[in-house]
Amino acid sequence: MAPLDTKPSGTPKGVWKSGKGKGRHTPKGRQFTDEAQAEIARLLGDHPRRRDLLIEFLHLIQDEHGHISADHIAALAVEMRIGQAEIYETATFYAHFDVVKEDETPPPALTIRVCDSLSCEMAGAQQLQKALEDGLDASQVRVLRAPCMGRCDTAPVLEIGHNHIDHATPEKVQAAIAADDTHAHLPDYETFAAFSANGGYAKLKELRESGDWEKVQEDVLSSGLRGLGGAGFPSGKKWGFVRMNEGPRYLAVNGDEGEPGTFKDRYYLERTPHVFLEGMLIAAWAVEAETCFIYMRDEYPAVLEILRREIAALEDAGIVEPGYIDLRRGAGAYICGEESAMIESIEGKKGLPRHRPPFVAQVGVFNRPTLVHNVETLYWVSKICREGPECLNSTEKNGRKGLRSYSVSGRVAKPGVYLLPAGSTILDVIDAAGGMAEGQTFKAYQPGGPSSGLLPASMDDIPLDFDTLQPHGTFIGSAAVVVLSDQDTARDAALNMLRFFEDESCGQCTPCRAGCEKAVKLMQADKWDQDLLEDLCQVMGDASICGLGQAAPNPIRLVMKHFADEI
Repeated sequence: MAPLDTKPSGTPKGVWKSGKGKGRHTPKGRQFTDEAQAEIARLLGDHPRRRDLLIEFLHLIQDEHGHISADHIAALAVEMRIGQAEIYETATFYAHFDVVKEDETPPPALTIRVCDSLSCEMAGAQQLQKALEDGLDASQVRVLRAPCMGRCDTAPVLEIGHNHIDHATPEKVQAAIAADDTHAHLPDYETFAAFSANGGYAKLKELRESGDWEKVQEDVLSSGLRGLGGAGFPSGKKWGFVRMNEGPRYLAVNGDEGEPGTFKDRYYLERTPHVFLEGMLIAAWAVEAETCFIYMRDEYPAVLEILRREIAALEDAGIVEPGYIDLRRGAGAYICGEESAMIESIEGKKGLPRHRPPFVAQVGVFNRPTLVHNVETLYWVSKICREGPECLNSTEKNGRKGLRSYSVSGRVAKPGVYLLPAGSTILDVIDAAGGMAEGQTFKAYQPGGPSSGLLPASMDDIPLDFDTLQPHGTFIGSAAVVVLSDQDTARDAALNMLRFFEDESCGQCTPCRAGCEKAVKLMQADKWDQDLLEDLCQVMGDASICGLGQAAPNPIRLVMKHFADEI
């Protein structure tokens, strides 16, 4: 063996340093202050430092400070033992987190979000936003545009802090600011005590003691209940698919009602939350779920508070163990209405849709079999178990069975949620909503959210139900009906829809990310390049990962088909 090459002192060359350096007193990378570390520890309290709770922790910081600083991110990373980049990329994915870099100025203490989706735009949202921007001190109040807040029946709507102002005006905003009225207002609703006094949870207790889940599944199937979040998959079939897989199993409730024009879930939750909660617990019993996750959109602060209170009441009554129902708060991302993106968000990550297969019934939350249902679907599970499948399948109209909760807004006299036979036509829906608003003539309608596009008034005899609209290039979706009049143009409505998709695309796949952006540019031309738009629609529909990009072409195609004179 060759001798070591040594310095004159006898020290091996290249092994020992000269000692001139001062040494490193901190780890490499961005540092945090002691104040930030103490603040993060205080905010997180005794919560377990689990990775899946990251979004909940980001909400704690945002609520407390009105923003999330680089110092907060650095301290949170140490507290949770994860990388700062991981926290940063998650926080910046969601619209309701304001990440402030070291050299940036934090936003003003008060934020006003003005809804600019179709119903609110028709009611003057753009003019409202401009009036607020011109009339308020930008250093004190920040005014932003925002996607649908699920209050289309009281358009235009804005949110000041967490207080929603219906039929909003600059005067109402000034009054709210003067009164420091920036918190959610809870409506009157049926509490646990009232629901229990009327026989609530008796069915759940009976099923837990001696019920047959296959009999309940058969009742749900015979009722005709289908997924009411928009997909329309037969609800009972999911139970068998989930139970085919070994446990542990979970249940996840999709409460991210973000499809513009839709507000039926909020309607039921703000009135009878325990009908939904009992249905959820029955479904959880049927698949032997170890935990129920409720993913509720952040735009529903009143609903979130109602659920917090009533879940606590269920725990106090011994109906569920503490922690069995895990309420999760969304953060402003429409894409999380897609079930696999919602599951990613429940796990504390960016809401990027997963490739399928595998499906969530096999690989869902934490890679375990997961039953996913919409809020209204579980509302009907409860009613079917208590009243029998006849509560749905005994109603028939135009050859269709069942009932539909139509969210109706736009140019009608009385916007709202209307429970009607599933075979109802647009004329039935408009009639239930008090007819057209004064001075308005029916021109067009959106049958199921922007993903469904627009149909002309001449197509007024189609039953608005699952499977009946597909031959016409559209679908019922979440039954979000927006009615347009002769004062509106179909091209402007379609542009509003595509701007929404452009803003809400998660960006994971190029056909959706680039396609929505390109479509918006092409649709702003005085005359549409229809051949190019059709090519774009074809690519988006064929190659997008999830339903957002696949359905985004519908408004374009239906305007070109039925309103060619406008383009």
